[in-house]
Amino acid sequence: MARGRRVLSAACGALAAATCLRRGAFVPGPVRDRVAPLAAASAAAAFGPPALADEIGDAAKKLAADSYAFAKEVDWNSGIYLQAPGKFQPLEAVKAIDKMIVMGAQADPKLLKAAAEAHHKAIGSASGANGVTSQADWEAVNAALGRVIASVPESTVMDVYNSVSSITDSGVPAYMKSLVNGADAEKAYSAFLAFKDVVKKNQVSSPGPAASAPSGDSIGAAAKKLSDASYPFLKSVDWTSDIFIKPLPGVSAKDALKAVDKAIVMGAAADGNALKAAAEAHHKAIGSIDASGVTSAADYEAVNAALGRVIASVPTSKVMDVYNAFAKIVPGTVPNKLFSTVDPLAANAAAKAFYEFKDVVKAAR
Repeated sequence: MARGRRVLSAACGALAAATCLRRGAFVPGPVRDRVAPLAAASAAAAFGPPALADEIGDAAKKLAADSYAFAKEVDWNSGIYLQAPGKFQPLEAVKAIDKMIVMGAQADPKLLKAAAEAHHKAIGSASGANGVTSQADWEAVNAALGRVIASVPESTVMDVYNSVSSITDSGVPAYMKSLVNGADAEKAYSAFLAFKDVVKKNQVSSPGPAASAPSGDSIGAAAKKLSDASYPFLKSVDWTSDIFIKPLPGVSAKDALKAVDKAIVMGAAADGNALKAAAEAHHKAIGSIDASGVTSAADYEAVNAALGRVIASVPTSKVMDVYNAFAKIVPGTVPNKLFSTVDPLAANAAAKAFYEFKDVVKAAR
């Protein structure tokens, strides 16, 4: 969970760097300058009918050409992307994350897979002191993200924009712009505005169907056993702590990105329906969290079951790639520190139940 929040914070930060330009964009508000570029990239390549010209792809090519100078000036290795974009408000941030989850659940699974694969390729070409990807891969990521955003209704995209805007300090856009060449940032922003128009033109008006979730399977039964045994541990975790957005001690951004890349590859290999079901389970679980950030026991069980099915849908080798990549960069002090903050007996009971659960998941693969 801590790693997941860290990755999400980094992604949101990168988005901030890419969009802090000026007012008058896609949507009103201080976050516009922070969210616009990513929204454009994400919105552009999503749902263009295959029988027609690839308008989003063509627009992404122009966007990439006009924004790559800006992209090269951004320090993608900066730790600023792990920081909250304003006052630290964990429960408010969860509401914004929830809107992103809903958007992901509504997106076309095939387009999400293509976007993950584009990111994997782009990570492979990242180079230089600031970790910028190649222009070709920059273009491909913009196109893929655009297609994803175009595969969901505009209202869903705007929910994400507005929720992120509500937790972003008004000074963030100007500060982020000050870190790059202003003229290049303005040129990239203008290109983004043109790009978002193409994406909007190709955008769907209603979301696709909800996921179909199995019932009575071995993973569901094992998830109930795991959840019953580990819920006391869950309640002993301080989910409002800022420790979950702290960087791993002594780990470079480049090394952390290698581990994130393995997670992206695993996501791309997962079953689309299982991923959608997991996103929907997380959305429901966020809806039942209390003032301490703890979800209900029933929703916790549903999340465990959904995640188990996602993991069972990919080869063991890809799961182990993720495990080994993160094991390599997580210092031994981190587990010890986290263990010291919870009920040790509850933590041990949860670990024992988890080991039994993973055996069931492995057998179901």
